[in-house]
Formats: sequence, C-alpha cells, structure tokens
Amino acid sequence: MNDSASHLPQVFKGIALFTPGGDVVYCIDAQKQARWHLHLCAVLQELLHLVEPPHFLLPCYTATLDTWIDRRTQQLCQWAEVYPPVCKYGSLLNALFGLDEIDWQPVFQPEEFCNPLVIESYRSKFPALWESHNLVFQVVVPDSPHLAAYASSSYPPVDIAQKPSGFVFRLYIAGQDAQTAAVLGNLHQLLDQTMRSPYTLKVVDVNKHPEQAEADHISATPTLIRVWPRPTKRIVGSLNAFSNLENLAQILTQTRDS
Repeated sequence: MNDSASHLPQVFKGIALFTPGGDVVYCIDAQKQARWHLHLCAVLQELLHLVEPPHFLLPCYTATLDTWIDRRTQQLCQWAEVYPPVCKYGSLLNALFGLDEIDWQPVFQPEEFCNPLVIESYRSKFPALWESHNLVFQVVVPDSPHLAAYASSSYPPVDIAQKPSGFVFRLYIAGQDAQTAAVLGNLHQLLDQTMRSPYTLKVVDVNKHPEQAEADHISATPTLIRVWPRPTKRIVGSLNAFSNLENLAQILTQTRDS
C-alpha cells in the first residue's frame, strides 16, 4: 500500500469514471453518498470543456470499490468491480484507492449497456474524451479533512455537491427494427431542434430489460421519460402527435408541476 493510503479512511466507497482516451476522475467518500456517477460526469464536463455531461459513459467506463467492517468478524472487507472497457486499469485503480494488488471483478452487462458502436457514435460530439490529457483528478468531498488531505491531482479541488447540469432522457422501445430506428432518429432531431440545454438520451429495449421497464412502470412503447431534472416527465406513444415543437419543448423542460 502506498504512502498516500495512510490518509484514507478505513471504510469508504471509491468510484472512478474513465474516458475512452484513458483519463480518469474519481472520488473517495467515507459517507457513501449517492449520485457520485452523475457528479463525476459533471466534473469531466468542466475539466474537458464538454458541451454536456457525458452520461453515455455510464456504467461501462466505471469502477467501484466498497469497503466495510464485517459485524460478525470485525474484519475489514472489500469488494471491487470494474466494467470490461476499463479492466486494464486495475493497477492504477489500486494506487488511487490505496489497495494491495487485489483482483477487480469484471461486471458483464447486456451489450446495449456498453455497446461499442453506441459509444463510438458520440466521438464527433465529444472528441476530447478520445484524447489523452494525462488527467488523474480526485473530486474532493466537501467538508471532509481526511479526503482533502488525499487530493492527488495538480488541478484545484472542485466542489461538486451541486445538482448535475443538463437533461437526461430514457427512451423505452420494443425491439430493434426499421420503425424503431425511425423513432430514434426523429427523437434526436426533435430534441436537437427544441432543447435549449444539453441533453443525454439512453435507449432501453423492454424485451431485453423487462425488470427496468417494470421499475419505470412502462405500459406501452415507445415511452420517453425525462429522468433528470426532477420531477420525472413522460410521453407515451408517437411524438409526431405534437404538431407544435414549442409545446413539446415546454413539456420536456418544465421543472415544476403547474
């Protein structure tokens, strides 16, 4: 274990987000707060001057470490998992999180979660993510003296306790065919024309992920859900029913219920 590891809390959660070019932003959180993946995306946006947070990197360019004390044995336990695109960074992750040479367990998900063709389709919009900036940046948890002492980047600390910027949408479809491709193409065109803020769109096939469709109470396809910001908004059925694009934009961007 390296010398910097002595500054680490004994029990913490570590989360790392990589870029296709090999840069990494990460956090070490003794409080095990939620939403760190979204925060790290926001940090990448700021550091690399991206047009919007790169939510499409989630979850396939992430690694997660969890440490805890076993109540029965009082022994320190560790669980480390990593997605296949970033398995090659195991040694770097061990150094960042002050670990001995432990084995990071690969997480295998259905292809649509980490489809290389889908990721590659974002290259023209986010070229900086495919470049190497030799960036290793720790996001320091506010008001945490232990973690502040462990900041390992040459960049100034970033307080990222704010809500993530931009909009996140989820489109539920049933199967991949020409009609689905037309719906997706039309939706991208509509969002590009109507949105005045950055957005990220994720596609979920209900035939392959019925559990996620059930969790989001999907009863018909296509269904478009605005996941972020809250409150959640949803549009069921053809978007062509909206003859006025301004009305559609108002529904998608309204952040308070009327």
